[in-house]
Amino acid sequence: MQTKIGLFGIGLDTYWPQFDGLLDKLKKYQEQIKTRITGFGVEVIDAGMVDNPVKAREAADFLKSCDVEIVFLYVSTYALSSTVLPVAQRLKIPVVILNLQPVAELDYEAFNKLGDRGKMTGIWLEHCQACSIPEIASVFNRSGIQYDIITGYLKDEEAWQEIKNWTEAARVSISIRNNRLGVLGHYYGGMLDVYTDLTRQTAVFGTHIELLEMCELKKYRDETTTSEVLAKITEFNAAFEVDPECDDSEIVRAAKTSIALDKLVDKHNLGSMAYYYEGESGNDYENIVTSVIAGNTLLTGKNIPIAGECEVKNAQAMKIMAEFGAGGSFSEFYLMDFKDDVVMLGHDGPAHFAIAEGQVKLVPLPIYHGKPGKGLSIQMSVKQGPVTLLSVVEGKDGLFLLVAEGDSVHGPILEIGNTNSRYRFLTGAKKFMNDWSKQGPAHHCAIGVGHIAGKIQKLGLILGINVVQIC
Repeated sequence: MQTKIGLFGIGLDTYWPQFDGLLDKLKKYQEQIKTRITGFGVEVIDAGMVDNPVKAREAADFLKSCDVEIVFLYVSTYALSSTVLPVAQRLKIPVVILNLQPVAELDYEAFNKLGDRGKMTGIWLEHCQACSIPEIASVFNRSGIQYDIITGYLKDEEAWQEIKNWTEAARVSISIRNNRLGVLGHYYGGMLDVYTDLTRQTAVFGTHIELLEMCELKKYRDETTTSEVLAKITEFNAAFEVDPECDDSEIVRAAKTSIALDKLVDKHNLGSMAYYYEGESGNDYENIVTSVIAGNTLLTGKNIPIAGECEVKNAQAMKIMAEFGAGGSFSEFYLMDFKDDVVMLGHDGPAHFAIAEGQVKLVPLPIYHGKPGKGLSIQMSVKQGPVTLLSVVEGKDGLFLLVAEGDSVHGPILEIGNTNSRYRFLTGAKKFMNDWSKQGPAHHCAIGVGHIAGKIQKLGLILGINVVQIC
């Protein structure tokens, strides 16, 4: 199902009989905008040209009935704010004001040679989009309307990238709202920063939370067949660089659990999951939970992110990153290199192999730190280049998104059978660490490739939650 994006233009009906051809030109510009936005893979619901308060209410009712996610307001010429406010008030969704001139600059010499001030005024009105922007912003500010402004011209690729980013944010908001997040097991005992209010998660993101049982996972695991196991091992060998030291019995054990995880995800139509369990030493549930990393990494690489230690907030962050196409690997702070001014992050749990630097290694671990048992783990680094860190933070006043942009950089890592990478931030490692921590996130975060803080800011506006960017 395509994302529905609203569009309407505004003008002033007083102008049309005064300036011949002006309305037709403005409508053609609006049609160009509609065509370009449609090219971003969304369905554009066009309410046409709104040039008086009566049409404003009609456009509002039409866009409301179509259930659009966001609405683009094309300021075609000067228009009264009374033609805008009724639409914004009725829709109660973010309004993105398009201040797009037809050209980057007017041909002043040709314009001033026209000699007909009437025609000249008509051409000026064709290019005076900026005239209404302060008026609309003033009214929106006083009315509590959520909005953004994109300023440029019709062939301004920077402006069009911003418009595209808005359509992506709208698509992601729908994906998060329709997501089914599974919770398997329980929190890591005593990890108080990880605990969260599941009702609030649903209220803010719209995500359905599905509580899962270990016994169901065990049932699927017990039912695995030899042919299924062989197929899963083939998938392991295709997705991972399997370390020769991996014991065949451990690979089979991980394959059976991976098959069971796939069936659990399919049965409950999950788009993400948070998990943790310990179980008594030697029992069936411990056998399962110590063999989940390979299967959970496969799922995460398929944009069904899995967060360990039952970190629901981080499963949400990983899902957001995945839906933006940035990946979203489960990470925590490992150590700091003050000489190289970098921070190292990683984890011994699921990783997003689609954003790995090289092929992900499947390696044996003789012991899981802080967790029971032993088994197979993942070793990888995130691709070198721009990255974004994201955390869903539950503060005293509710949920907000914490974002930082940096770079994954070359250098030595800890080859301990974990995911880990070196990250550099413009603020420097010390200030980054302090600024990030003071916002009060859990100690986990999601890391994705590319600088996408701007897209996350837009998503926050759509969801109605704050976004804090520290660098």
